Amino acid sequence: MDEVAFVPVPTLPALTCSGLRKSFRGGLVLQDLDLDVAEHEVVVLIGASGSGKSTLLRCINLLEELDDGTILLDGEHITDPRINPDTVRRKIGMVFQSYNLFPHMTVLENITLAPERVHRRRRAEVEAEASTWLERVGLGDKAREYPDRLSGGQQQRVAIVRALVNSPRLLLLDEVTSALDPELVGEVLSMIKDLKTEGMTMILATHEMAFARQVADRVCFLDGGRILEQGPPEQVFGSPQHPRTRQFLRRIIEAGRL
Repeated sequence: MDEVAFVPVPTLPALTCSGLRKSFRGGLVLQDLDLDVAEHEVVVLIGASGSGKSTLLRCINLLEELDDGTILLDGEHITDPRINPDTVRRKIGMVFQSYNLFPHMTVLENITLAPERVHRRRRAEVEAEASTWLERVGLGDKAREYPDRLSGGQQQRVAIVRALVNSPRLLLLDEVTSALDPELVGEVLSMIKDLKTEGMTMILATHEMAFARQVADRVCFLDGGRILEQGPPEQVFGSPQHPRTRQFLRRIIEAGRL
């Protein structure tokens, strides 16, 4: 009997962005941007302010409506206008640079609000999951505290737990350390490194170049709403090919941030 050759079935990217265009007040912020993210991959977006990093993340999470282009999550067209955005956001966690915690709610209430009210999950189930996450990130004793009793680093870790409590398929992090005092940055970055080790698929926008170099599987340099260069961190940071990337990194080095 002839042997049948094994042909591996190609796996779909976890996320596919094709031809994304977005403008504000007539100015293009994303210009025909394409990006694939593989399962378990950590993609870090770098670039100057206004280059389109945050807008890209907001479009992926359907917080901004695209002018053109498509976004697929596990092959599903999530930018189809017939799709319920709340259903999509249950699969995508997003963490912002400002913590966006409700000051009149405890840590536990902040984490469980959306799963209970929006996604109609049972309170006991969500509270148990939230408590497990808080223990994992060293905040198990803070569940009944109010946000103003926490440090900035602790508040940001709570915000990340809030994004993780629905077991998202994809985690988006937008400059999550930019509002922190320097001594508090490390505890948040350590949490993100742990998530990478556990295989979480992530897209991060950051100005922390040293951290990007450590955690990224792939670095994408954005300029003018386009990805001008992308590759492994050792290539992008060590031997950038595009003149604009070299110029950007030279300024970062001169500022002592790499």
